[in-house]
Amino acid sequence: MKLSKWILVFLSAGLGVTSVQAEELSGTLKKIKETGSITIGHRESSIPFSYLDDKQQPIGYAMDLCMKVVNAVKKELKMPGLKVNLQPVTSSNRIPLLQNGTIDLECGSTTNSMVRQQQVAFGPSYFVVNVTAGVKKSSNINSIADLNGKTVSTTSGTTSVPLIKAYEKSKGAEVKEIYGKDHAESFLLMADDRSAAFIMDDILIAGQIANAKKPSDYKLLPESLRQEPYGMMLRKDDPQFKALVDKTVTAVMTSGEIEKIYTKWFTKPIPPKNINLNFPMTPAIKEAFKNPNDKGV
Repeated sequence: MKLSKWILVFLSAGLGVTSVQAEELSGTLKKIKETGSITIGHRESSIPFSYLDDKQQPIGYAMDLCMKVVNAVKKELKMPGLKVNLQPVTSSNRIPLLQNGTIDLECGSTTNSMVRQQQVAFGPSYFVVNVTAGVKKSSNINSIADLNGKTVSTTSGTTSVPLIKAYEKSKGAEVKEIYGKDHAESFLLMADDRSAAFIMDDILIAGQIANAKKPSDYKLLPESLRQEPYGMMLRKDDPQFKALVDKTVTAVMTSGEIEKIYTKWFTKPIPPKNINLNFPMTPAIKEAFKNPNDKGV
């Protein structure tokens, strides 16, 4: 009787293992397996997260992390020859293109917000920013309050849009907004004096300033409209792919590899102009790496 009992236990355990290994693919992983390809959505001017180099190829901090996920997919699906498609996206179309299946993973500078979580899912936060303003030093603008009665530029489809509107409402300020299709265009509106300030995430403003003709002409305001986490964006209600993304990004963080990747893009010269952003880790960024999570704001 004892022998029979252990045989049954062994067989049951074996069946359990087999069912897990042979779990039917669903969602994004099923799509990738069937099509033989994965499509990465990337930005064209989100320096240094996802932008084009001098050969018009997407590079950046977010791209490096997303390629870790791509390699994990190749291993998980046993598809070393998996085709990787690269699709440019903007702040305005990134969510629709993810939802309709045009892209499978968005790799850029996307804020993980509770509002967006109603439409999409996010991997662990890989950066934390402060939303503020970039201005010309000659403008005599030293605080967000100084923007009252002035025109500001920001990028369509970003969280900066509702934040500046909320600021207006709470402070009784009057600010006129004009919008660029991407961060480079929004910054140029300020640089060409069509706006008094560029409202955006501090690191993205820093990236545009570093690549300007005369970086010394500009400055970041010290105030913050809100602190926000960035994460790679994927389709909602896709537990298999989400688990793979979470596991992969978390491993990069807990192993310490994230520090090398961070240093590469934020405290060393980056292409194409070999400019150093000199943006060391903030306490909030260190905390995000220490305790990986996908909490939104």
